[in-house]
Amino acid sequence: MFERRSVLMGLTGAAVLGAMSTATNAQTIGSEAANHPRIAKAITELEEAIRYMETAPHNFGGHKAKAIADCRAAVTQLRLALAYRAKQDR
Repeated sequence: MFERRSVLMGLTGAAVLGAMSTATNAQTIGSEAANHPRIAKAITELEEAIRYMETAPHNFGGHKAKAIADCRAAVTQLRLALAYRAKQDR
């Protein structure tokens, strides 16, 4: 019983530390977004385009799925770019 409790406490502690790290990282990335407003705007515009395409009744000549996937990949890369800058500025 003690062993299970220790493991559970360890996992809970790790989850809390991970959440704190994520929150700190999000704040830092947020400040990077303020420093690079064109990148932040591109992320927003791509996310809006994704939502639009997902709800559109047509498939844009067969390009819808690939366009959505490529937009998601672009958003990921832009976020990684901001995260990289955030690490460099620490």
